[in-house]
Amino acid sequence: MADAASVCTPTLAASATGATIHMDPSRQFAVDVVSRLRGAGFVAYWAGGCVRDLLLNKTPKDYDVATDARPEQVQDLFGHKRSRAVGACFGVILLHGPGAAGDVEVATFRTEGPYLDGRRPEHVVYSTPEEDAQRRDFTINGMFYDPLNSQVLDFVEGQADLQRQLIRAIGDPLERFREDKLRLLRAVRFAATLNFQLDPHTADAMCAMADQITIVSAERITQEWKRMLTHPNRLEALRLAAETRLLEHVFPEAVPMLETNAAAKQRWELASRAVGRLQQPQFELALATWLCGVPQYSGDAARALCLRLRLSNDETERIVWLEEHAGAIDGAPEFSLSRLKRLLSHPFFLDLLAMNRARCEATGAPLSNVEFCENYLRTTPPEIINPLPLISGDDLIRNGLRPGKQFKILLDALRDAQLENRIANFDDALRLAMQLSGQA
Repeated sequence: MADAASVCTPTLAASATGATIHMDPSRQFAVDVVSRLRGAGFVAYWAGGCVRDLLLNKTPKDYDVATDARPEQVQDLFGHKRSRAVGACFGVILLHGPGAAGDVEVATFRTEGPYLDGRRPEHVVYSTPEEDAQRRDFTINGMFYDPLNSQVLDFVEGQADLQRQLIRAIGDPLERFREDKLRLLRAVRFAATLNFQLDPHTADAMCAMADQITIVSAERITQEWKRMLTHPNRLEALRLAAETRLLEHVFPEAVPMLETNAAAKQRWELASRAVGRLQQPQFELALATWLCGVPQYSGDAARALCLRLRLSNDETERIVWLEEHAGAIDGAPEFSLSRLKRLLSHPFFLDLLAMNRARCEATGAPLSNVEFCENYLRTTPPEIINPLPLISGDDLIRNGLRPGKQFKILLDALRDAQLENRIANFDDALRLAMQLSGQA
């Protein structure tokens, strides 16, 4: 670990240089924040992930600023209408930029007391850039950048680790992970999404502390998995999570795929391969596809998992439906028209189709059912697959039928007749309703 900062002028891609600064309002605002703090006599730099992204020739999603200005000084300088104390006790102020510039988080350089809850320090002490760098998670996230002079300040050998494509905890990895257990998953995400390697000491600490990931709130864990499972490198994320034992603690239902016997290895391989075949999947589709590799996995088990992960009702409904209907297109060419159209018009059917294609490609199974459904969707107008109902329950009541528990059965029968082209208009539907109800 360097005792003093390594200061250099990096070569950045055009998208990350001043050549396009006026085309990027978020970057322009981040420059203005640093410039204004400097003009008021404070030290200020960009910090953390935005520096990493710039050095990787990527456009940062957002910008963070670190400064020696205290939170109250930041608010006094920028005005209370344009600022919000999102973590004033930890030295963090959110500045609202003009128009499409978004927000910039400004944090005072600090060192931190003990993390009693595995997430937040008991107290902070305002400090220097050098000391602030030492409290951050990984070396590639521990650098500062001076946008006014185009210089990187590196107290943690972050640039060297970027060149080595290495995820390494700053200082003692056990201590870094004790401070915030979510860093265990963040290490996996950074390694997978950047296609980097885990530093061996960092990986050893992750294995040793994997069981403590359950201390982290479900919402924070889920957010990390959403980012990993929707990324093109999601297979690498799954592999690293399994190798570091995190997977078995976040998804204990996956344990049957993590055993060392040949059958378990084959299940893991096929499930992973299927997930890898998905094209730009949403989180629900990726998770449901992977869970299909778990032996005898059910909709009830999926619902319990969604509840544990604190997923929304919509997310839960989609995942559970996909699990319950995983094999629903088997034999599709032989389906009745009503059964086929009902399935194809379901709001989650395209996900089901994508999941089945991925699973067939992963296992080498025939694609005939998938291709039949794809062709039917391609050649059949939506209004034929899912036409407006010819008759409603209110229509039946107005024509003398009494509502009751048989109503849904009757309406379903009328809908099937419509989808199978046995009735074509309201009069046909009403006539059939009377026949089926015994009032013809």
